[in-house]
Amino acid sequence: MVISGRAHWPLYWLLRMSLSETKAETNALTARHFFKRRGLLSEWHPQYEFRPGQLEMAEAVEAALAERRHLIVEAGTGTGKTLAYLVPALLSGKRVVVSTGTKNLQEQLFFKDVPFLQQHMNRPLRVCYMKGRGNYACRQKIYDAEKEPILTGLEEIADYQIIQEWEKETKVGDRAEIKTLPSASTAWGKVDARRELCSGQKCAQFERCFITLMQQKARESDIIIVNHHLFFADLAVKDKEFEGVIPDYQAVIFDEAHEMETVAGEYFGASVSNHQLYDLRRDIAAMARRKNFGTQELDRVMMTLDECTERFFSAFPGQEGRCGVPNRVEFRESREMVYVDLLRVLELTGTHLQLVKGATDEVIPLFRRVEELSQTLKFWMESDDSDFVYWMERRGRGVYLEATPIDVSSLLHEKLFEKVDTVVMTSATLAVSGGFDYLKGRLGVRSPRTLIVPGLFDYPAQTLLYVPRDLPDPRTPAFTEKGSEEVIRLLEYSRGRAFVLFTSYQQMRAFHDRISMKIEFPVLLQGTGPNNALLDEFRRTPHCVLFATASFWQGVDVPGEQLSCVIIDRLPFAVPSDPVVESRVRVIREAGGNPFFDYQVPEAALTLKQGFGRLIRSRSDRGVLALLDNRITRQRYGQIFFDSLPDYGFTMEPGDVARFFDV
Repeated sequence: MVISGRAHWPLYWLLRMSLSETKAETNALTARHFFKRRGLLSEWHPQYEFRPGQLEMAEAVEAALAERRHLIVEAGTGTGKTLAYLVPALLSGKRVVVSTGTKNLQEQLFFKDVPFLQQHMNRPLRVCYMKGRGNYACRQKIYDAEKEPILTGLEEIADYQIIQEWEKETKVGDRAEIKTLPSASTAWGKVDARRELCSGQKCAQFERCFITLMQQKARESDIIIVNHHLFFADLAVKDKEFEGVIPDYQAVIFDEAHEMETVAGEYFGASVSNHQLYDLRRDIAAMARRKNFGTQELDRVMMTLDECTERFFSAFPGQEGRCGVPNRVEFRESREMVYVDLLRVLELTGTHLQLVKGATDEVIPLFRRVEELSQTLKFWMESDDSDFVYWMERRGRGVYLEATPIDVSSLLHEKLFEKVDTVVMTSATLAVSGGFDYLKGRLGVRSPRTLIVPGLFDYPAQTLLYVPRDLPDPRTPAFTEKGSEEVIRLLEYSRGRAFVLFTSYQQMRAFHDRISMKIEFPVLLQGTGPNNALLDEFRRTPHCVLFATASFWQGVDVPGEQLSCVIIDRLPFAVPSDPVVESRVRVIREAGGNPFFDYQVPEAALTLKQGFGRLIRSRSDRGVLALLDNRITRQRYGQIFFDSLPDYGFTMEPGDVARFFDV
């Protein structure tokens, strides 16, 4: 990357090298100077277009930062919300954390938006990005791998050589820099910087450690760009005996804020799996070989740990998917013996690690893992905290035991909104029926300022929402056959160029099997390759059709004619038997609320907005949104969905769709 003509210099340091500006000049600049007609952005960017909504949002963010208020902004597609919050954050003089929904958006902010602003501003922008430890390489592991037999097979050796050469040149240590390393590389997992084997300040490479350097840069920065997973992982441990990795800050801006509740629930809960215990045994055995403290007794303990892990986790239901634990007392009693055996062998494992002569620094993280796994296992098996839902999931050979907060609103109110001066939440999909009551209740934010900025596009002219009049209810067996016939007709009208999105893998495969051989267009199916590869192939292939599920409902951008139709099988209500959904429904009902209208319908409305948001990404885009579920027109709750969506053109007649596509 080249900034101001200087190639090959680390971006972070380039951002600190521009000409200085006096404090008075800095304070004189406001958001309006940037976003008004003939403002600074219009001077800097030849294609810049004045957008009243962008200016309105930027001034709202600026005021929230200055007045220490919380703010919710729904910014429709095309608003330019990234610059609308980034510029006020840079002007605020405060340390601001920007938390994004994905690592891709992190990188766009740091490598595209920030350098654009830096090229034109006469003061240094002190900005850095932080990711989770698994994204960074561990120098010590890379050096050890050259001497110790941890690599398996020719592919791992080849990948390791790529990593080894890159480590000599990189200044940041972020895996995303290695474009030639396969995404599924198993070699990376053996040399990354995850905490499980980190000896911290006692490591020989501590001063050169990429995690150390990342934290140093963060402490020197005004803007720290993270993702939601790192932010909430950090927030969950800030009040424990060890601090989080993000330095203190005065404000947080959440982009893609509709994901906050889900991600927060993951990190304020507890999780333990059989894979974690197998990995622990493997790492202890490998460390014993490398540091020469292995004994026959330790080998027997490790073998017993494997056996007890297998017996304990095999006692759980064998079907794939998620299920709850309704009768916890009976559940504990039926597994008491295998549970106690596993706890005892974990205790014995910890004792052996403590007795290692001249305990090496590398053994300390292993002992810490034993303690943490024991505590998590005890919490999951023995806790009766009614604020949590206890459930399990089986995925292939993996068994995952999860404890998730039923309601994160009180936790977020206490740990985030009460402690941070300003929290800005923005996304294209936050309002339900034109208001934010649902979001405020779910997240626990009280009396925030709110703003809805309409999208930039002419939705009635650019988009047609089609709901077939005569299809059967999606919950009936007849729906698959009749719905498939409707999809085939729509694909003929649109000449492919479509996403066909489903609320379940089973339904996706059923439709795909009925449709793929009956249409002349190229067909892609989620699960047959990495999502990024499928999306790239869709973009490159004329008239392509992609069958997919939830992971393509958001964060996917295909502007232009290549995507001209989005078909959704049914209203995306959460599965009522899901243990987390079931518990939240129960709690709302017990409190005297109506869980269907207070939780299930608003959540589905936001999800539907995300799915429909894939279609119109620019002023020139045109397309049809087809919802095969006509309950939206027949049931009273359907109006909530219509009131939450943009003002699309609407029809129930297939002839209107044909005319839209000039068929």
